[in-house]
Amino acid sequence: MDADAIVVGHGLAGLVAAAELTDAGRKVLLVDQESEANLGGQAHWSFGGLFFVDSPEQRRLGIKDSAELAYSDWMNTAGFDRDEDHWPREWARAYLDFAGGEKRSWLHEQGMRWFPVVGWAERGDGSAHGHGNSVPRFHITWGTGPGVVAPFARRVEEARARGLVTYAHRHRVDELIVEGGTVVGVRGVHLAEDRAERGVATNRDPKGGFELRAPVVLVASGGIGGNHDLVRENWPERLGTPPKHMVTGVPAHVDGRMIAITQEAGGRLINRDRMWHYVEGIRNWDPIWPGHGIRILPGPSSMWLDANGDRLPAPLLPGFDTLGTLAHLRRSGHDHSWFVTNRSVAGKEFALSGSEQNADLTGKDVRGVLRKRSLADVTPSMQDFLDKGADFVMAETAEELVERMNDLLEEGEPALDAAHVKRQLDERDGQLDNAYSKDAQIAAMRVARSYIGDKISKRAYPPHKLQDPKKGPLVGVKLHILSRKTLGGFETDLSGRVLGHDGEPVRGLYAAGEASGFGGGGVHGYRALEGTFLGGCIFSGRSAGRAMGAELGD
Repeated sequence: MDADAIVVGHGLAGLVAAAELTDAGRKVLLVDQESEANLGGQAHWSFGGLFFVDSPEQRRLGIKDSAELAYSDWMNTAGFDRDEDHWPREWARAYLDFAGGEKRSWLHEQGMRWFPVVGWAERGDGSAHGHGNSVPRFHITWGTGPGVVAPFARRVEEARARGLVTYAHRHRVDELIVEGGTVVGVRGVHLAEDRAERGVATNRDPKGGFELRAPVVLVASGGIGGNHDLVRENWPERLGTPPKHMVTGVPAHVDGRMIAITQEAGGRLINRDRMWHYVEGIRNWDPIWPGHGIRILPGPSSMWLDANGDRLPAPLLPGFDTLGTLAHLRRSGHDHSWFVTNRSVAGKEFALSGSEQNADLTGKDVRGVLRKRSLADVTPSMQDFLDKGADFVMAETAEELVERMNDLLEEGEPALDAAHVKRQLDERDGQLDNAYSKDAQIAAMRVARSYIGDKISKRAYPPHKLQDPKKGPLVGVKLHILSRKTLGGFETDLSGRVLGHDGEPVRGLYAAGEASGFGGGGVHGYRALEGTFLGGCIFSGRSAGRAMGAELGD
């Protein structure tokens, strides 16, 4: 045997599992098709949001959260309704216990810290019993995605110095070795060296074959978000027809290759039609990987139009219901939609996903956060998109704005009617003449302002008319579908053991992270509450790593 355990995938879930294995004194081979520059995988590029329940940060802001409320929100959002949802339900219960229990203290002990203002993501479908977070739970890690990865990368590096971890980078796994019904190793191709920077697509030039063996193998290879063909192949009918055009929210190496390979070894893939893609994607003006898209995390004030120029109905408001909005927009017959807003709202309410778009938070720059967010009208990253973004236009009047929005159209996309857009803007703005309104979005804006976190950060900007010249100019943003997360995955028990089609564990085989649907084959069900993807990687990686260490015995 070459090691006690092989971990396929050096993203967050793989790092957590490797750290736990080495804490138990096990020798680990960490295998990945990318170079060491990409250690941490997709988590490095994330905003660093983590889902906690009844945290000190929530209590300081007057948020009354509880295990019972979080459980209700999760189950109403997940909508578990299949026979194969048994293990996803069990994982959901276990994860909620973790999120409301030792998760924060355990991460805090390892050096992780969080921004004091808790975000309110996925506010839901407008019903008390339906989808969404009843209270803010989105905790931004100080250091964003790199700050989440750092404790586990440090632990793995320390174990490497002790001789317990061996990196096998640029090793592409093509086969899980199965002997006598037990997974005993991996076989594949050693790829040529590539010194490309993190996230940049690398070569697939073979240098020769390899074979590595261990008593247990963990698949932590991520999802399919970088492979649009696989996304379309698994696209569910409930979300309409698959889009012909998407932008990509993950690097090219998130290709889904290990899914078929693990299936071939006997693993059962479930809930493959459950997925999570954003509808507020914009093309990165300075792309790192092919088709690189960034998500706008919007506040509640912008007017949202479909491709035909019709305002989206409540409760499909900015920041409320990601997949509900996606399904609605697919019925428009087009792959894009529009935000109509102004510079003041864009400057304060538009947060941009990604560690590289938030240099102040990523760099743990307290003065930068105050200077660039609290005091500035527009953050530097947002100003870059206003100045250079291919999907942004600005104008002083609605008629001129629509003309410039139409200039962004490609062949086959419908032109916007300026009079129709202006009428909807006037109707929306007219609802602000009084302190009360029948417009659901205006009411939602005022509710958001009642939360002190949104108020002091101006993530819910003071309600005003979008056409107010003092808040201008007007801004139009062409929005694309942004491929991102795989919610289904390999069915696993609470130890992370991959189950076969007979319901029994495939001996020697484990899965964690996105490859396992973040646990059980789909811990989120049909929808997610946000801040739960990184946490799912951490929890499933920790569970699998500890179970693998225990299986190996003394």
